[in-house]
Amino acid sequence: MTPWVLRLLFANIGAYFVQLTMPALTDQLAFIPAFAIREPWTIVTYMFLHGGLSHILFNMLTLWMFGTELERMWGSQYFAKYYFVAGVGAGLTQVVASFVPIDLFQSMYVTPTVGASGAIYGLLLAYAVYFPRRQMLFWGLFPIEVRYFVL
Repeated sequence: MTPWVLRLLFANIGAYFVQLTMPALTDQLAFIPAFAIREPWTIVTYMFLHGGLSHILFNMLTLWMFGTELERMWGSQYFAKYYFVAGVGAGLTQVVASFVPIDLFQSMYVTPTVGASGAIYGLLLAYAVYFPRRQMLFWGLFPIEVRYFVL
């Protein structure tokens, strides 16, 4: 296990247990584009909150599976920067998307967002760029190249 993957696992799991004991904290730390200027810290804090057990389990499994190799390849400092830029970038993408004049997108402007999924998808994208033809087992059964899995 690499240093930043381990730190992120502990931080996310720790935050999840805090969420379970103090549910009101989720409302204060979730990212809502409408409040991004008033509550700028939420563009980072939302990445450590999760909407349920399966949400955190799949995010942390993906972080461990793909992040470990990327951190070994890039080094810890670059990996940490990339992870946070991907997560913040996902939040900013949500802000931009919320201005698309379609009801589905406009509702994102006032909907709370939680989870490390944006940062995790950033890791998946990087992994697919570096190892596009690497085989993995989808659902533990079907061999598939990483580039197709990420799509």
